[in-house]
Amino acid sequence: MKIGFIGVGNMAKAIINGWLTYGEVKAQDIFVHSAHAQNYRKYAFENHLEPVDSNSELANQAEVIFLAVKPTVLPSVLAEIKEAVTTQKTVLVSMVSGVSLAEIKASLGAGNHELLRIMPNINVELHAGMTALAKGEFLSEAHFDELQGLLNQLGKTTLLPEKDFSTFVALAGSSPAFIYLFIDAMARAGVKYGLTKKQATQIAAQAVWGSAAKVLGTPKTPWDLIDEVSSPGGTTVAGLLAMEDAGFMSAVVKGIDAAIAKDQEKH
Repeated sequence: MKIGFIGVGNMAKAIINGWLTYGEVKAQDIFVHSAHAQNYRKYAFENHLEPVDSNSELANQAEVIFLAVKPTVLPSVLAEIKEAVTTQKTVLVSMVSGVSLAEIKASLGAGNHELLRIMPNINVELHAGMTALAKGEFLSEAHFDELQGLLNQLGKTTLLPEKDFSTFVALAGSSPAFIYLFIDAMARAGVKYGLTKKQATQIAAQAVWGSAAKVLGTPKTPWDLIDEVSSPGGTTVAGLLAMEDAGFMSAVVKGIDAAIAKDQEKH
């Protein structure tokens, strides 16, 4: 499959890097173009991708196009590739934040365009990503299965209605930053008691990684797992009560609320 990327920012690079490292997509099957020639050409050269000179040229070569541009740029991009994707029945995969499938369909005009909207998180680069998928009404089951298979090479996927994408943005897109903050806070506590920052960070990060793997590998709820770690009168219970007294759970929920509210400002 020939795959094109219009826009080669951090998320597009994370997907491409994930495929090249962990997936089955070949570098020579990936075509890239963006408005920043120096950036995309350098990246293509370093990773043996195929750089092209324009969006329309890319649309003439790719079977699937990932739209990885800013919302303000999308209308002009769609106008540039509209004729080619309509003629060749190219599948379009939108990663554009805050733009619905209906809006993309309206920009493309008449035709049963095959569309998929996705929302990946940055961990796709590590084969540990989480990606939300929303199917366009004319996307064939065969193409959906093929694309989901490609994205599953980068971690896990989940099918969501578009109305839930803002919640996904908070829970998966923004949350890596929240988790980095949690890891850093634990590491600073370790430094308080004499560990080096590097050692404390490694200990905290590995604990988070293993705990997440435990949640994903068992039917038990996180609260069930908390009970398993908490001995009566022990250190874990003391720590949990102190965190809750400081408003830990409420702070996390408020953070998610704020991220959702900010994302919904785009709609």
